[in-house]
Amino acid sequence: MTASEEIKEYARLAAEAAADVKATSIVAIDVSERLILTEVFLVISGSSDPQLRAIVNGVEKAMHDAGVKRQRREGLEPEIHWVLLDFGDLIVHVQRDEDREFYALEKLWGDCPVIDLGITLEGDEPSTLDRLLAGSTAGVSGATDSSVAGLSSVDGSADSAGAGSDE
Repeated sequence: MTASEEIKEYARLAAEAAADVKATSIVAIDVSERLILTEVFLVISGSSDPQLRAIVNGVEKAMHDAGVKRQRREGLEPEIHWVLLDFGDLIVHVQRDEDREFYALEKLWGDCPVIDLGITLEGDEPSTLDRLLAGSTAGVSGATDSSVAGLSSVDGSADSAGAGSDE
């Protein structure tokens, strides 16, 4: 059994509210096959306390306007790192960017399907590190194939194309 269309739509509404206040990343995970308590985890991140508060407020307002009652909220403390909003079959995790990377909920629930929310975030493109790891230097400011080739290899020796040789 997969998540119901109604809960997926609520996840889209919450995600749109988060995107409106410039959330840095948003992903919806269908956990209905793994958990009996809920159907969808919506994982949202932001870069600062004010942004996380705006995300929480926006999501709560969007859900209230849709007639969905919040059952619980945890983590909204003076310094925010992770806020959990419980809407029953939809659980919203709002995390600071570095906490999202550390806890890696997407990896933890990696065997669960991701729900397409149909949302594109502003500046939604791979990071420089992601492009370098993928072997592409296109769009990486100042990076050329020879500058990437000069990076140290795994064993710590430098590639000859970029190593500081005395020639």
